[in-house]
Amino acid sequence: MSLDTLKSLLPDYAKDLKLNLGALAHDITLTPQQLAGTFVASAIASRNPLVTELLSTHFADALSTEALDAARAAAAIMGMNNVYYRFVHMVGGDYAKIPAQLRMNVIGRPGVEKVDFELWSLAVSAINGCGMCMESHEHALRKAGLTTEQIQTSIRIAATVHGVAVALDGVKSPAAT
Repeated sequence: MSLDTLKSLLPDYAKDLKLNLGALAHDITLTPQQLAGTFVASAIASRNPLVTELLSTHFADALSTEALDAARAAAAIMGMNNVYYRFVHMVGGDYAKIPAQLRMNVIGRPGVEKVDFELWSLAVSAINGCGMCMESHEHALRKAGLTTEQIQTSIRIAATVHGVAVALDGVKSPAAT
């Protein structure tokens, strides 16, 4: 129901996003947990509270408490790492040789299978535009055995969820009309 609510809030000019959202919500290339976590982590990274609320509600049954916390953690830790490592990558120089000195313990113990957390971290990194992090997470996913199609699906979800958030940010709040 929450997915239908979200789609109904999108303006007519965002019809493609409605179609993509519906198709991706039923994608079978990822496990149900991977799919749900990718949607939730992407929604959080897109910084739209309504999108986050509706997608979290829609996918609630597919995520255990631990998995939901891990999706939230992926969005949070990548929110930090993507800023830091994007700086290191773009500025260059000696920064890459200096330890980051930022705590990232959740990456080693995310509370779910490492591959799922990496997938969610990749989606968030794509939204945040950190090339260095995207390369690192994509490499880890390939090493863990995920296919090109599975990895692409996570990025398609991230792109669509972010587009939905942008579209909703561009229209008046439904409550204000």
